[in-house]
Amino acid sequence: MTLRYLEEAHATELTLLRDLQAQIAMTPAGPYRTDLERHLRETKDHAERVQQRARELGLRRDPVRMGLGLAEAAFGQAMSLGRAPLVLLRGSGGEEKLLKNAKDAAASEALEIATYTAIERLAQQVGDTTTERLATSIRADEERMLERLSKHIPELTDAMVAAQLHDDPSYEAARTGAADAARSAARTAQSTARRAGGTAKRQARRAPGAATVEGEARGLVASSADLPITGYDDLTADEITTKLTGLTQIELGVIDGYERRHDSRSTVLNRIAELRGSQPWAGYDEQTATEIRSALADADEDTRGTVRGYERRHKARQSVLAAAERTPSGSSS
Repeated sequence: MTLRYLEEAHATELTLLRDLQAQIAMTPAGPYRTDLERHLRETKDHAERVQQRARELGLRRDPVRMGLGLAEAAFGQAMSLGRAPLVLLRGSGGEEKLLKNAKDAAASEALEIATYTAIERLAQQVGDTTTERLATSIRADEERMLERLSKHIPELTDAMVAAQLHDDPSYEAARTGAADAARSAARTAQSTARRAGGTAKRQARRAPGAATVEGEARGLVASSADLPITGYDDLTADEITTKLTGLTQIELGVIDGYERRHDSRSTVLNRIAELRGSQPWAGYDEQTATEIRSALADADEDTRGTVRGYERRHKARQSVLAAAERTPSGSSS
């Protein structure tokens, strides 16, 4: 009987791991996100400890470890956004979403406290002192975390009121966990490229996801006025698709997130999917044609081919395409 309740507790911890990563991905830096990140670490630890005890009690099958390794992944938060339950995305603005998520987090903590209280009592009744000590320890962690999370609810409520009633928004999508993870990964790729050069540099430049992640994070909480296409809500799907070509990867991510939250039109989403892809190198979309032509001066054929394909799908600047077609000086034809 104790084993069955431990398995249920483990499943609850794994579900919470996914939800916490999604919440962190859409939460700007600050004390609240710091507590969520601490909660994520504790939850992973709890899941591993519960699973270990279940094995000691004779668990024959290995529970699916969904989410346990994801916490260390550079783009784990973005992946969580893609899998996030719709309940995490509800609300009319970033401030309201954070408040609703905080309330859900507090409710989840209360459920976990009840779960471990029951396991603690059950283990006590059957004389399983090891499981009893484990449940007591985890329950204490959950009670402390509930207290920490609950303290954020008043300030998050104030932020929502300021945004919705006084037109004084404070939510910054560019400072969310997903955006920070994207920038960190981009910096890592650039650092690797500088140290290694050559082949490693080309591989680092093609590291996928940085701009995509930041765009998706913004799109999940964007309003129509935040979109890179003016009058978006008044346009047909066909009209929108004609305006997508010149957008950067970040902008495409914003549109993708917004469209999925609203009309979710396949025509728009399919066209975005066709245009999405890794930039030839980190920061490509933000560079001018002159800067790109300069970078291509000594680029190898692999890089120039990547630029040609990407540029044709997007802005199709003739000066860039011409530079990508030229053989670098000093190279044999």
